[in-house]
Amino acid sequence: MTKKYSSFAAIDKDLEILKLQKRIDERKLNLSFNQTVDAFTPTTILQKAISNSDSLLYGFGIVRKIVVPLLINKFFKKK
Repeated sequence: MTKKYSSFAAIDKDLEILKLQKRIDERKLNLSFNQTVDAFTPTTILQKAISNSDSLLYGFGIVRKIVVPLLINKFFKKK
């Protein structure tokens, strides 16, 4: 389907719209990539594993969100 333009201004307008759509799509892709990378960090994986299991910390969500990252950071800093 080809579009017929009657002026250069209409062409410029459509080009600007396409340019902005491209920038939006690039930013969405970048955000999605960063969220995917964050989802596979050791801290996130361990937090999800603990939150999905019946652990001793069940019911202590705030404690779990604070203690687990501290323990993980302490563990990785020792190496």
